[in-house]
Amino acid sequence: MSDPLQPALVDQPTAPRGSSLRLFLVLAFLLLVGAVIAWRIHSSKLQTQAEADQAAAFAAQPVPVQVALVQRKSVPVELSALGTVTAYNTVNLNSRVSGQILRVNFTEGQPVHKGQLLIQIDPAPYQAALDQAIGQLARDEANLKNAQAEADRYNALYAAGVTSKESQQLQVSNAGQAAGSIASDKAAIEAARINLAYTRITSPIDGIVGLRQVDPGNIVNAGQTANSSSTTQSTGLVVITQVHPIAVIFTLPEDQLPQVQRALHSGRPLAVQAYDRSDAHLLATGTLLTIDNQIDTTTGTAKLKAVFSNADNSLFANQFVNVRLTLSERPNALVVPTAAIVNGTHGDFVFVVNPGPTPAAKRKNLPLAATTGTPIADTAQFHADSTPVHVDFTLGTSSVLSEGTLQPNQQVIVDGQEKLVDGGEVSISSQAAHQ
Repeated sequence: MSDPLQPALVDQPTAPRGSSLRLFLVLAFLLLVGAVIAWRIHSSKLQTQAEADQAAAFAAQPVPVQVALVQRKSVPVELSALGTVTAYNTVNLNSRVSGQILRVNFTEGQPVHKGQLLIQIDPAPYQAALDQAIGQLARDEANLKNAQAEADRYNALYAAGVTSKESQQLQVSNAGQAAGSIASDKAAIEAARINLAYTRITSPIDGIVGLRQVDPGNIVNAGQTANSSSTTQSTGLVVITQVHPIAVIFTLPEDQLPQVQRALHSGRPLAVQAYDRSDAHLLATGTLLTIDNQIDTTTGTAKLKAVFSNADNSLFANQFVNVRLTLSERPNALVVPTAAIVNGTHGDFVFVVNPGPTPAAKRKNLPLAATTGTPIADTAQFHADSTPVHVDFTLGTSSVLSEGTLQPNQQVIVDGQEKLVDGGEVSISSQAAHQ
């Protein structure tokens, strides 16, 4: 018999074995994921360290560079500017009389000479006007003879007291009017001859003819042309440009004008060179003609005009050119390639190659020196020192430096500077040609 005070024993359910298995599998999966993550992190660190070691090893190698020698030679003192080729003379040819064009005696683009016949206008009306004026002169000359004879007769009658003073003066006046008619007729003949000559349109200069604006058979008016539809145009018959010689107009800042004026006042001609658009090929050489008489207030520049013989037709009207104006010669100037000049925050400088590894004072500039406290390499044969320079002026692909910065025959780096630091070790791959 059971004790009523003793609580009844309740059967406890037994945990299924499948739950324990699932828990084991979850824990195993989590451990596996953690191991994979840890392995990947470790591998990434190893790869990063390897890349850093590789970069450090690469940085430890001397930088390959190209060098050129500092030269001392005489160079021209030049001013550079942008210019435009302009025809020395330009003529917009028009007709000075009206009429029909009979012939066009030129080919477009043809060289012509002063006085050469280019266009022939129908001369018949003007020849008729000349003949009429000549005939009028002959008639008036006959009238003059008769009037003069009458005047002489009345002068004799008046002297003999036969005729009155008024009659005598009338005949003298008639003779004077006849003489005036003769002068007028001669002027009319001269005007008719001029108009007849204007039917022959000739070139007023030596030059090159452009595209013609009118064809044979068209009617032209004085000072204007007309096309086949009789629409009046204000263009000329043809444009002639003088290209031998030819001019170049260029501008210089007003601050440079005093030295140009001093050079002009020396009495010697100032050479001017015209280069192509790339500023690499010389096209022609001429002389400076003059400086304009005023400065453009909007740009602070003045125009200058140079003249070129252009015997080989290397310059064309409206062509863009780079101009170099030579003012004087600088003897024994220090010259380096412009490619060696580096523009820094503190001014221009060049890298000069010196023998031996990086000096101890500059080893802190080498890669990884801040983290390792030691230079990357100390066995290189050459290193590059940053040297400040002052460029006086640029001459093509060369730059002229002020004295006291470099010495002749020093080696300056012209290629590879972007990878260098002050004191960085270098290896000379080649020596650039420098004239």
